[in-house]
Amino acid sequence: MDRRTFLELSGATPLALAAADSLPKYRVVSAYQPVENPGMPGPYPGQVISVHSPRSIDPQTEKVDAATVREMISRGMRELTAVKSDADAWRRFFTPSDVVGIKVNCSGAPGTMSLPEVVAEITRNLVAIGIKATQIYIFERFLGQMQRVGYDRFVPQGVEIHAAETSRGSISNYDTKTYVEVDFFGEEDTRSNMTRLITERLTKIINVPNMKDHGAAGVTGCLKNIAYGSFSNVARSHRNEKTNTLTFIGTLAAVEPLRSRTVLNIMDGLRGVWHGGPFSRSKKFRFYPQTMMFGTDPWPWTACCSTSSMANASRKAL
Repeated sequence: MDRRTFLELSGATPLALAAADSLPKYRVVSAYQPVENPGMPGPYPGQVISVHSPRSIDPQTEKVDAATVREMISRGMRELTAVKSDADAWRRFFTPSDVVGIKVNCSGAPGTMSLPEVVAEITRNLVAIGIKATQIYIFERFLGQMQRVGYDRFVPQGVEIHAAETSRGSISNYDTKTYVEVDFFGEEDTRSNMTRLITERLTKIINVPNMKDHGAAGVTGCLKNIAYGSFSNVARSHRNEKTNTLTFIGTLAAVEPLRSRTVLNIMDGLRGVWHGGPFSRSKKFRFYPQTMMFGTDPWPWTACCSTSSMANASRKAL
């Protein structure tokens, strides 16, 4: 992706892009009903709290300052909920009986990922309000990607590190009764199933995406992380020069119980990648917004999750 394409995608609107192509025919199958107040858009629709600190990460060494991350998360959560204490802020979303999943993004690890210091601080706050470590799951689709990060070295003993696929193509951890069926390009397998962890175990989900570009989806953020990271067989939505990620991402994210149980989005914007993502191996394509964002509604900041910050950073990088 060149610089001009990146910036054009950053400013593109979904309606304008959708008009350029016919919409695929989706069939959503789920026995789960939405709760009265689903997690998306949640109690703070259209609201995003942005917290920036130049001390959060050193662009030269990429070392994260855990104390600064703690301050940023504290401030972001308190400002989002308009309360004075960290505990009260987290209690707005969670109770000690909840089983909480933390949806990380490890697809670009070790270059770009949901940083372990951020995930560790989220976990610490959950434990602080009475949620047992054994009721917390850090999850992603692929085991190998998670192993490269090593979250287990940062979180309390008992926190489960869960991968839907322990080997490429394994499907036993996906729910055969909860899926989206669509034929994009005449592919043989037209079904994408939601992971069993979400349908059978979790009661609440925290979405922790990071800032990066993607060759098919453009600038990615909250919706793509929670959508593509929670279903099987999603790479088929983009092939060669044509992509259906525009409508597929939102369709997946709206499937129950994923929509109702995703109650909080915490964007890890300490480090990002503006080109070659998510698998960019070169540090020259990384940038350092040193920012975190908090909200319950992923729609205003999905593909444009801090788009202006990414565009500005890409210009500086060039």
